[in-house]
Amino acid sequence: MIAAAATTDVAVSRIAAAIGEPARVRMLYSLLDGHARTSTELAVVAGVSPSTASVHLNRLKTERLIRVMVQGKHHYYSLDGPQVASTLEGLSVLVGGVREKFVPQTPSELRAARTCYDHMAGTLGVQLHDCFKARAWLAEGPKNSNTYELTAEGTKTVIALGVDLEAAQGLRRRFAYGCLDWSERRPHIGGALGAALLRMALKRKWVVQELDSRALNVTRVGQREMKSRFGL
Repeated sequence: MIAAAATTDVAVSRIAAAIGEPARVRMLYSLLDGHARTSTELAVVAGVSPSTASVHLNRLKTERLIRVMVQGKHHYYSLDGPQVASTLEGLSVLVGGVREKFVPQTPSELRAARTCYDHMAGTLGVQLHDCFKARAWLAEGPKNSNTYELTAEGTKTVIALGVDLEAAQGLRRRFAYGCLDWSERRPHIGGALGAALLRMALKRKWVVQELDSRALNVTRVGQREMKSRFGL
């Protein structure tokens, strides 16, 4: 019992020390809004050099306060789960104050809805992802794999939309995963499932793609269907 308590005490003190540094505190609280950020952005937030930011981020990763998602050549950092967020919120209650919100710099027409390779991105893509998760149509894959699997209810929903699920599952690519949205800094649905959903939306004329842009325009039919089916 005493040994276990001592181990817990050491772990708590180690995490407290990791949080208890002004630059790292600024980094952590900037991630509290749920939007991921790059090390360069976090360096600016913390007011430190990129090399110093890297040291701080490694410390926070070691203590499992943040996690990193690799997207192409970029590394995006976010809080490592709701327990970390709850702890930071609790500390905020003690000290009070209001933090600045994340404000995307993406042009509005691209931020609203666009393609990301062959799937939907932007605010619409993120909202669709959140809807699928909130309604338990998607389940998390193996730990740290950043993959999704359709639940039984999700399978029924997707098939009812007219998605060729068998074809999507037979492709030699990841079926579904959280693709980090570069404007929203939150995930949308990537992979074969994301591509199939976009094809379905284009076929049904829920969205139309601009000829010289990645922007997607949601039609009146699309607005009605998105609201009735997904509450968007």
